[in-house]
Amino acid sequence: MNKLSIGILSLAVFLTACEDPAANKTKATTTNSTTTAANSATNSAVNTAANSNAPKMETKGTAYKITSDNSKVEFVGSKVTGKHDGGFKAFTGTVDLVNKKPEESRVSVDIDAASMFSDDEKLTGHLKSADFFEVEKYPKATFVSTKIVPDAAKGAGNYTVTGDFNLHGQTKAITFPAKITVNDADVAVESEFSINRRDFGIVYAGKTDDLIRDDVVIKLNLKAVK
Repeated sequence: MNKLSIGILSLAVFLTACEDPAANKTKATTTNSTTTAANSATNSAVNTAANSNAPKMETKGTAYKITSDNSKVEFVGSKVTGKHDGGFKAFTGTVDLVNKKPEESRVSVDIDAASMFSDDEKLTGHLKSADFFEVEKYPKATFVSTKIVPDAAKGAGNYTVTGDFNLHGQTKAITFPAKITVNDADVAVESEFSINRRDFGIVYAGKTDDLIRDDVVIKLNLKAVK
């Protein structure tokens, strides 16, 4: 193999390693939260009841349980030289389904931060440390939806979800796309989007010649069972 071929092959390998997995994912909109996880459901119910012209509807949802037995909460982080896959092994949650309509319903998820895993054991330990998630200080991450809106442009089953996300001791309102499927026995939620880790105070930069990217891909594959 001549030098030119070797050079082209080396460049191709280098470019592949440097590819940003978040580049083609929808970036979640992140703002300061104006509510708290504790009152999100109350606010939603009050907003529905405030519309006096609306027909009387069920305001108490049917609970569908989310567990790590049949769901996945995963992430993909990257740096200059490559990427790493990871996720959480322990989490629970609930879909409070109202009138079988996601837009009238509520989703909540509690994640055990210490259950974090990655594709590299040494990296997993580092991610749990004070450089990143500080799991001893912040043992739990939570998400509670505050608004779910149908996305007519993308077709049936597509929604824009907004909610309060508490991570690393900081709560932000985030908005992201999701595919939600409602059946009698379960509710499925699928979504892939990216967040900026610095929005949640996770600012470790990495090595000077191998900087860690700010955007992290979040991958949700949830099945809530009645």
